[in-house]
Amino acid sequence: MFYYRASEKNDEFLRMRIVEIAKTRIRYGFWRIFILLRREGFTDNHKCAYRIYKEEGLNLRTKRPRRNRAGAHRLERIENNSLNKVWSMDFVQDALFNGSRFRILSIVGNYSKKCLSLAVGKSMKGVDVVV
Repeated sequence: MFYYRASEKNDEFLRMRIVEIAKTRIRYGFWRIFILLRREGFTDNHKCAYRIYKEEGLNLRTKRPRRNRAGAHRLERIENNSLNKVWSMDFVQDALFNGSRFRILSIVGNYSKKCLSLAVGKSMKGVDVVV
């Protein structure tokens, strides 16, 4: 009777090459690495390569967490070493006992940390903020 006997395949060279590519090309995902392997002459299929890719913990996040999205494109901070050079503004929202909401626009000087202005209103438009 004939039957299939599984043989251990030595994939250490493939494993080393995947890790090496992932370290040099940090933002490359699995498919880009797989294409580079194909160009180098590796004949292993994508399922074998992906298994190794996952075992080495090289998975990239497909989406950036929402809380860090704004932080990725921030500009450098402006030096605030004198009064009235850099100000910050923020909206605060709350509700009264009867459920009606109101907003407060607060403007703070970054150097002195003093509140320069508070504007209160039920609805504030862009024109109200500019003035």
